[in-house]
Amino acid sequence: MQSYRIHLIRNGTTQSNLEAKYCGSTDESLCEQGAAEIYYLKDTYAYPMTEYVFTSPLKRCMETASIIYPTMPSAVIDELRECDFGDFEGKTADELKGNPAYKQWLQGDADACPPNGESNRSFADRVCGGFCKVVDGMMRSGVHDTAIVTHGGVIMAILSAFGIPQMPMSEWLTPAGCGYTILLNPGLWASHKKFEVYCDIPERPLSADQEAELWDWYPEDAE
Repeated sequence: MQSYRIHLIRNGTTQSNLEAKYCGSTDESLCEQGAAEIYYLKDTYAYPMTEYVFTSPLKRCMETASIIYPTMPSAVIDELRECDFGDFEGKTADELKGNPAYKQWLQGDADACPPNGESNRSFADRVCGGFCKVVDGMMRSGVHDTAIVTHGGVIMAILSAFGIPQMPMSEWLTPAGCGYTILLNPGLWASHKKFEVYCDIPERPLSADQEAELWDWYPEDAE
């Protein structure tokens, strides 16, 4: 039984990211530095070849995908957009630190919700449903290798829900433009809704200095 490969790739950096602002549902393009980092990664390391590309509907993901896979057929999956941070959008953690709703949300309760935003539970349910839609489509169409260019929070939600090894969301953080390749065995998926996290993207092992260099592109995580 043939396995399926799916490459989860995080979008490049936006200006809000550089300013450490929450940028979830805000439809912001890559900043100049963000586009440059994706071109750098593409030229320096090997992004995996694939048959098809899925993206979040937000500009920063579609622009990232167009740089990495400019000629590849693609489709937008609306459910794979980032969390709606509601009234926290466009604000920094420092600006919100005295907000009681922000303190409650940071505790991570599944039903915690930013004012006028999306709860942690609703976000996870939406994202996991979108990922299952991709898997079902691959199995029906016979496509065995795809890439999903989406957001850091989306990747963390997918891997914490379905990934082996099983780890909390916070353990699946990855720099902009990077991600993970997963191997999905149809039998394991059908019986347990689980897949194997196979390797990092970029594919070849990085030295400590190279890993630090990638994080230097993205000094603050506010997505």
